[in-house]
Amino acid sequence: MKKAVRKAVFPVAGMGTRFLPATKASPKEMLPIVDKPLIQYAVEEAVAAGITELIFITGRTKRSIEDHFDKAYELESELEARGKKELLDVVRKTVPKGVNCIYIRQSEALGLGHAVMCAESVVGDEPFAVLLADDLCDHPEGKPVLAQMIDVYNYHRCSVLGTINVAREETRQYGIVSTEPEARGKIQRITGIVEKPKPEEAPSTQAVVGRYILSGNIFEHLHRIQPGAGGELQLTDAISSLLQEEAVLAYEFDGVRYDCGSKLGYLKATVEFALRHPEVANDFRDFLRARSVGL
Repeated sequence: MKKAVRKAVFPVAGMGTRFLPATKASPKEMLPIVDKPLIQYAVEEAVAAGITELIFITGRTKRSIEDHFDKAYELESELEARGKKELLDVVRKTVPKGVNCIYIRQSEALGLGHAVMCAESVVGDEPFAVLLADDLCDHPEGKPVLAQMIDVYNYHRCSVLGTINVAREETRQYGIVSTEPEARGKIQRITGIVEKPKPEEAPSTQAVVGRYILSGNIFEHLHRIQPGAGGELQLTDAISSLLQEEAVLAYEFDGVRYDCGSKLGYLKATVEFALRHPEVANDFRDFLRARSVGL
């Protein structure tokens, strides 16, 4: 794994049923946190980490994602004619120069493993990142999470999974890793990984969230595994197979992860980002203070 990480896969074909009816005709990845859709936060994180090829695994009703990252000639012309330079710059910087967007249709929703496998023809044997837009990772005072993980990859030259520590009663919501005995620190070698174990059966409370850097060898293991629950191919199962042949690291990153696949996590992220937004932060903070009196 001597090559640099330059490609990132964004699985965006999911239905977003937890946000119905808002997601009936609009992708969950286009839900806004203040004034940017979730998918743009993930893309900006990837670009800040040096990614130059953005690979979107899409499905039905996801056309607005392609439109969002495409050039908007009519909108740009209108903003330019009205002299709205700041807004014009915002629109033009949605995808920075030198970054390429690739869209691959996932014909059936057969799991995260299948979504990643759809990118094989573009990724080839290179190491690559996977980012789940539902997991909004925030580290405003320091290096973005994916950039931290690429630093770990550049030093150790092996697959890296972003992790957080969760309460034991929450292990059934995540893939949970076990690491080498007596391992300490933020970087640990993984010895096993299990998908959504019961609290009493979980090997640890170290949970994998939606940030991965994977060896190109993962595709061979994705082809080997059998469908799991619901007939889906689980990325966790392929990683479990991969770590039998090469090192896979868990990295407990610096920052906060908001589960924007849930309504509560989405609302928490919205409040946090609104309190930092230069246009609304002060007025929003005053509103929250006034509102808290009646709580």
